[in-house]
Amino acid sequence: MYLFIINPRSGGGAGQRTWLSVEKLLKERKVSYESLFTHSADEAEQLVAERLSRQEDWTTAVVIGGDGTIHSVLGALRHKRVPLAVIPAGSGNDTARGFGIPLTLEAALEVALSDCYLESDLLSGADGLTLTAVASGFDAQVSENVNTSWYKRLCNAIGAGQLAFIIGILHTLMTFKPCRVSVACDGIEHVYETAWLVSICNLPNYGGGLLICPQAKVDDGHLDVCVVHGCSRWQLLRLFPTVLKGRHVTLPFVSMLRGRSVAVTFAQARHAIGDGESLGTEPLAVRCEPGALRVLSPQAVSSVLAAGGSAASCQASG
Repeated sequence: MYLFIINPRSGGGAGQRTWLSVEKLLKERKVSYESLFTHSADEAEQLVAERLSRQEDWTTAVVIGGDGTIHSVLGALRHKRVPLAVIPAGSGNDTARGFGIPLTLEAALEVALSDCYLESDLLSGADGLTLTAVASGFDAQVSENVNTSWYKRLCNAIGAGQLAFIIGILHTLMTFKPCRVSVACDGIEHVYETAWLVSICNLPNYGGGLLICPQAKVDDGHLDVCVVHGCSRWQLLRLFPTVLKGRHVTLPFVSMLRGRSVAVTFAQARHAIGDGESLGTEPLAVRCEPGALRVLSPQAVSSVLAAGGSAASCQASG
């Protein structure tokens, strides 16, 4: 039995439209399923946990929505045998990109109905669980500005979620000021006097496909950190096109760190986000929780084949 978790309002209504198409395909293929509609993060975690507790034979929990909807059910799926599948219907869809899940409906559904999962790490902190990245500073402020903007709704309506993030960068660049930050990886402190942003990543990408930590792997038991510091506004603006391909990592004002636990303290209050959702402005303390979540992904097939296994049995772990 498949449990479909639908956020009908995600992606400017794309969640509802996607579900109607998926439901038709499920009925045509005579797939056994139940559907669950959610409209808030607190409601989603509670409803999913309750539904999963009713019976033991759930095959997969399939989220139809964006990164925020996925974020809201992590607590209910953490350390459960029921894997997470994603049919992307949000603005950025970074979770889908990071796990190699197709952005087209039919192809994503095929992955959701398979049994090919990765044992993914999670980021665990005082504010809960995160799957993609915890970002603080400039990029988190960009997200805050985008999420409260009129242009996000417009970009969602025309299917251009990444464009909203680009507009948000320009919007935020006019007012944001860098400050001192302390970043401690596994207890070793690194101090940067004029830091723009600190991103703690489990997946390589966020912000609609920006490769902020291109070397990050979801199943290696480590967190990858990108710190942008000591640059001008013009240099920061020129940085973002290079992030699309992950080429920024060699720039002199970009520092890449790695560890199992990361603490971030800015000298001034700075916004933080996890999976695009607000985490407030308090100092961050995040640790990696290895193998805490099963995620259906085409990458699991590649992992098993590379290890000499068979694609017919393609569960994989790091």
